[in-house]
Amino acid sequence: MPERFNRRWKVVHSEASLGWGGQERRIMAEMEGLRRRGGQSWLLAPRGSELFRRAPEAGIEAREISLSRWKFPFTAISAAAWLRRLHPHVVNTHSSRDGWLIGFAARIARVPFLLRTRHFDVPISSRIVSGFVYRSLADHVLTTSPKVTAHFQELFRLGPDRVSTLPTGIDLVKFAPSGDRAMLVPGERQGLVPLVGMVSVIRLAKGHETLLAAAHRLRREGFKARYVIVGDGPYGESVRAKVRELDLEDCVTFTGHREDVPSVLRALAVLVIPSIHEGIPQTAMQALATKTPVVASNVGGIPSVIRDRVTGRLVPPGDPGALARAIKETLQDVDSTRLMSEAGRALVEREHGLDQMLDQLETLYGRYLPG
Repeated sequence: MPERFNRRWKVVHSEASLGWGGQERRIMAEMEGLRRRGGQSWLLAPRGSELFRRAPEAGIEAREISLSRWKFPFTAISAAAWLRRLHPHVVNTHSSRDGWLIGFAARIARVPFLLRTRHFDVPISSRIVSGFVYRSLADHVLTTSPKVTAHFQELFRLGPDRVSTLPTGIDLVKFAPSGDRAMLVPGERQGLVPLVGMVSVIRLAKGHETLLAAAHRLRREGFKARYVIVGDGPYGESVRAKVRELDLEDCVTFTGHREDVPSVLRALAVLVIPSIHEGIPQTAMQALATKTPVVASNVGGIPSVIRDRVTGRLVPPGDPGALARAIKETLQDVDSTRLMSEAGRALVEREHGLDQMLDQLETLYGRYLPG
């Protein structure tokens, strides 16, 4: 490891989200990765969050924060006092509410480097209000895709020294092409029909209903496949209702949340990412790493890793017809699909490994914390 990465960084992460999706997984990967390299990480999060529950299991201290607006001043002052005692090098905020709360606390405590990570490509509700957060409560903004970086540079007039891109790094050993394949369809022999799946939190922005509409079209055409929805979330019942409405109960399987994502991806014939808006989803790069073919929406940061006809196939968001055609082509044009899968694995190995992400993070810390 280069000498500049031997510094024992002390980094505090904050996260308001209660769920367990790509954003939370990345935070955990950063905390665990820094710990392996000899640094120290802490987490500030609500007690009811999945990150708060999982952090101690990984040997990371988690401190509870209240997200109540009425308690905002008291929580900020308390957090600032704790930060003064801890003397971290970096505070990294990840969501809107903790961005305000812990951003103020870090400024009060005079933390040397305040970093704000923006994980998604979603509309900014207020340019003025958000501009204060990204300019005044962050020394640097880190995004997960070049498109979001360019948008922030334009929207908030942030120079290249104030905002940069760092996609989530993938564990190339864990997400190897060879390995176990999950059993996703109970009571059936896998392999009789191809498995077409989504692996994500079930929420509106992920586009589950677009996949179901595409499945309905393919079924009417006589194209046989089974559709597997892996994950859960606030939009789950709505998606189940759509399955019933389209009479797809006999060809759609809900697995719920799964921790064995590498084996899930290896079991799929196609991973579908029909998002309405997105950064760079971790499942896209994980699928490339396992050589699982990908069909995805041409939105957000997705095209920077799913390069059309190079590492996968892209379709317009919200277009079931285009999605259906791309799924069918992926499964029928075996030679082209295999070449795309090979190119995808090479891309992840070359640019998106976990160690590469950690190296770039430490380089960023060093820019703001010399000596």
